[in-house]
Amino acid sequence: MRLPAFISALVLTLGFAACEQTPAPLPFPTPAQRDLVVLMAPGPLTYTLDEGGKPSGFEYDLVQAFAQDMGVGVKVVPVPADQIPARLARAEAHFGAAWATPANSTETPANLVVASSRDVAVQHEASLPLDSVAELGARTVHVLTGSRQAATARRLQQSIPDLQVVEIKDSDAFALLESVAANRVEIALIDSAVLAIAQQFVPSLQASLELGNEQPLIWIFDKHRNPELVARVEAFLTKARREGLIARIEDRYLGHVRRLKNGDIVRFLEKTEAVLPRLRRHFVSAQGETGIDWRLLAALAYHESQWDAEATSPTGVRGIMMLTEDTADRLGVGNRLDPRESIAAGARYLALLRDQLPATVAEPDRTWQALAAYNLGPGHFNAGRNLARQLKADPDSWYDLKRILPLLAQPKYYERLKAGRARGGEAVILVENIRSYYDILARQEPARYVVAGPLAMQGGKVIRPPAR
Repeated sequence: MRLPAFISALVLTLGFAACEQTPAPLPFPTPAQRDLVVLMAPGPLTYTLDEGGKPSGFEYDLVQAFAQDMGVGVKVVPVPADQIPARLARAEAHFGAAWATPANSTETPANLVVASSRDVAVQHEASLPLDSVAELGARTVHVLTGSRQAATARRLQQSIPDLQVVEIKDSDAFALLESVAANRVEIALIDSAVLAIAQQFVPSLQASLELGNEQPLIWIFDKHRNPELVARVEAFLTKARREGLIARIEDRYLGHVRRLKNGDIVRFLEKTEAVLPRLRRHFVSAQGETGIDWRLLAALAYHESQWDAEATSPTGVRGIMMLTEDTADRLGVGNRLDPRESIAAGARYLALLRDQLPATVAEPDRTWQALAAYNLGPGHFNAGRNLARQLKADPDSWYDLKRILPLLAQPKYYERLKAGRARGGEAVILVENIRSYYDILARQEPARYVVAGPLAMQGGKVIRPPAR
């Protein structure tokens, strides 16, 4: 039986209306019923996985802290930044994180801001720097699709019509910056914080022009968002700023990246090619004994001796790991100038210092504190932790200890400590530099080698290191 025409039309109209209805927001996450679901754009400050599949990132850590504050679990869904708005509109997640600035930052509630950064034009260091935005006329800039810099470039085109903009899809910021370093791309627009990280391992980059003021970075909500959840996010971020949580997480990813000069990085990169291959097997072997990442041990050794097996300081510390005579004796080292013995002993010593820290010290702060103790000695380092308690700082936080340890050189502090004066500021510099050297090696070198006798295996390839 056929329906009357007007009834058929009504059925179709109602059908289309049902299809166009806005999906209901995801239910509020609760400990008993539902996890917090967050869309995250992969990126160095948002969400990234290490070789073992462990996630990290400034925004990832902050989201985890927010979920812990709510007492719920988290389900992270990696997704390209330009897809987040549409997927939120389909109610696939509670909110998104993409190191993103809203389209109209003047309307951004201050309590939703997680951080800030600015856009910069990046060139090869040999290029003539840009002095003004007007000099972008008749030039070509490259940006990542869906990024804030893509929106910035489109705005610039309104006043500079001959500016050419190339959007790159299915890539990442580091790959784009490496193209600039290789002179395949003349100018890239990039986030200033991402550039600071990249300059650790691509020193030939220069930020030639800042484009506008710092921009707020927020978590992304759909217009049909859950108001109760937004209120919880605002309250959490307000508390996180007040109590220093955001500052501590930011320090974890950015606190060390601007310390090394370009010349320091270039020399380190040169030695990773010329010297490190002769020593790699010893670092890998020490990793097998202690569980400490061989690249961290190599970074420590480089800072201590520049990978010079015969290095000697005026105070009598010697060898590639710069061991004191007493420490070497306690660790059973027969010859401090033997790189194999020195590296193995230095690794055992670092592991011992790390294991002696209270269980309340979490990673990565635990490793950074062990490195500081390696430099200062456990006596002076523990004095620094005690001083932190006296000054109402958190001795378990590397972010707090960075401020406290330099005080060990001031009489009004060290005169009341049994351990006496110490160059705590030097220990802070050592740790921060080692963090940068480690970042470089982690990008260049695999985490796992298999050592068999005098040979090392990377995948299925045998590496035959030169004889010592």
